Amino acid sequence: MARSLPASIDETLRLLEAQGYVAGRDLATVVYLGLRMGRPIFLEGEAGVGKTEIAKVLAEALGRKLIRLQCYEGLDINSAVYEWNYSAQMIEIRLAEAAGELDRKRLGQDIFAERFLIKRALLQALDAPKGEAPVLLIDELDRTDEAFEAFLLEVLSDFQVTVPELGTIKAEEPPIVVITSNRTREVHDALKRRCLYHWVGYPDARRELEIVKARRPRASEELAREVVLFVQSLRGVDLYKAPGVAETLDWVTALHELDSLTLDPQTVNDTLGVLLKYQDDISRMQGTEAKRILDQIKDEIRAMAHT
Repeated sequence: MARSLPASIDETLRLLEAQGYVAGRDLATVVYLGLRMGRPIFLEGEAGVGKTEIAKVLAEALGRKLIRLQCYEGLDINSAVYEWNYSAQMIEIRLAEAAGELDRKRLGQDIFAERFLIKRALLQALDAPKGEAPVLLIDELDRTDEAFEAFLLEVLSDFQVTVPELGTIKAEEPPIVVITSNRTREVHDALKRRCLYHWVGYPDARRELEIVKARRPRASEELAREVVLFVQSLRGVDLYKAPGVAETLDWVTALHELDSLTLDPQTVNDTLGVLLKYQDDISRMQGTEAKRILDQIKDEIRAMAHT
């Protein structure tokens, strides 16, 4: 059953934190306003910083169904909105012919009945019953082309789509919309103007440690602190792809599975593939460079312990 929307920014912060999502007040403000104003929330930032997770957390916290539209190059209306079940329609036609029912006008109406309509993500979100409006996640919009983006602009303006054979389907209650982009290309300003915008950046060390503690509570305090400082240091290196928060959490999980209570050079070298996703980056960090960073962060931790 859908729960009521948060009544304040502080309540929004608590709602997110209750699901293990550690957000800054700026992000919580955008989420709160998006919910209260009924506006789509547009989240932009590097991959792995927690944009997609916002939609999942909101769905869980508010008791809503999560409907996800994963965007990709060549995404079209058939894949995103609806298509007709052609196989079932052909069977209906063959059965009608076998029964001697040759009223073509009636048959044409019958095969375009709603029971033959396959509802894809956007139509599912718009056609939900009142009181059951879902969270609609439009993930990685920047991967689609401008034609689909223009179509989406129309959908989000009025929260309706037209199926020529059935007419216009308008949402009784607009879904909660979260749009994400990794900024591989610029999304058109016209769509951004329909949304409340927020850039989701990498967290600082304090917040990332809070995230690790919230999402991976079984990891030791020392390990969590060392992992966060190591990852923070890596983000200052000129890598092809810096690790995101998702990779930090994966690395903590992997190290915990290896029964590691603290970082050591051998374990770091052996598990860099969990943290870094390109061989050039791994090759650059393995060996002396990883040891240098590890020695540096251990010195920082010792210094902090004596202050």
